[in-house]
Amino acid sequence: MSKRGPSPPPGGAVIKRARATPPPSNQIAISSSNDDRNKGLIRTVQRTSNLEAPIVSLAGAHSGEILSCRFDPTGQNIAACSTDRSISLWRTYPPNTNYGLLSSHAKAPILDLQWSLCSPLLYTVSADHTLCMTDVTTGQRTRKIRAHREIINSIDRTMASGSGIELIATGSDDGTVKIWEGGEEAGKQAVATFEVKCPVTSVCWSIDGNSVYVGAIDNEVHIYDLRKSEQVSSLTGHIDTPTSLSLSPNGNYLLSPSFSSQTIVWDVRPFSPSPNRIHRVLQGAPAGFENTLLRGAWSKDDGGKRVALGGADRMVCIWDVDSGRILYKLPGHKGTVTAVDFHPKEPIILTGSKDGTMLLGEIEAGLNV
Repeated sequence: MSKRGPSPPPGGAVIKRARATPPPSNQIAISSSNDDRNKGLIRTVQRTSNLEAPIVSLAGAHSGEILSCRFDPTGQNIAACSTDRSISLWRTYPPNTNYGLLSSHAKAPILDLQWSLCSPLLYTVSADHTLCMTDVTTGQRTRKIRAHREIINSIDRTMASGSGIELIATGSDDGTVKIWEGGEEAGKQAVATFEVKCPVTSVCWSIDGNSVYVGAIDNEVHIYDLRKSEQVSSLTGHIDTPTSLSLSPNGNYLLSPSFSSQTIVWDVRPFSPSPNRIHRVLQGAPAGFENTLLRGAWSKDDGGKRVALGGADRMVCIWDVDSGRILYKLPGHKGTVTAVDFHPKEPIILTGSKDGTMLLGEIEAGLNV
């Protein structure tokens, strides 16, 4: 699943970096053509965000493929992880500084990351079977837990309902999902373990923090109840392995792309009008033949009316959920687009790619709900 990559030189300190790339062009829009000599699509468009330009390139930090990238809860910062075993930290807004590079942060490619919801921590999981917690204000690793027996593919976090405790879920090739306490007082022992009995590719918390959605190579999305410590149901309909899971902002729908290039939006409300809980089936983002765990996302500025996913065609596909219509096919990368994320407050999409770069792009503002 593209978990191996070149090793960077040893080291581990936070490296203060100047801006990794020259300032973006001041032109309002750039050509979608890959040929730099053809700029025929330069035109004036209405700006919708506080970015310096409608398209901003974040490059120069990673020597390997970017496997996950996410905005922090405020939208002011970005973190990315790579096959080169490093984590990069960026400012979202001008001058888009790459203000931190945590090199050799793990002994193997770092596969996924999440920002803490309640503390200045970044959670990462890697192919060396470890879960790490890093203080982003100092760059120091506060916890390193040998969490699983095999590669850890996915991580998600939530605030446990009513307790004020942050919980972390990790899913691994060893066929288990483990639940950990997060935050600055995190322990090194799992508080719960679910035996899925086949490799797990993705995990995602329900909106109330009481259930975990688990994607696995048996092509199903399993639902585990944390209070009962058992599986309570499953979602069936994929013909190949789900590559990631992402919950809509209102908690009613679950996005799950798959290796079949078919992306399903599930209705996970307690009472669904659809017997199989399939709300929409989306086409347009090819998974390719590399078996990469492509990570999708929901828009947040409009309450989740749009979803996005990258593909092996080096494009990013954005759909309208209600109609299933493709709204955008965004070019710009030179490799498979592995991860996307939407800004929490503005119509901005973040994309990461196997070409080792990220792009920030404006889209049209959504209708508030």
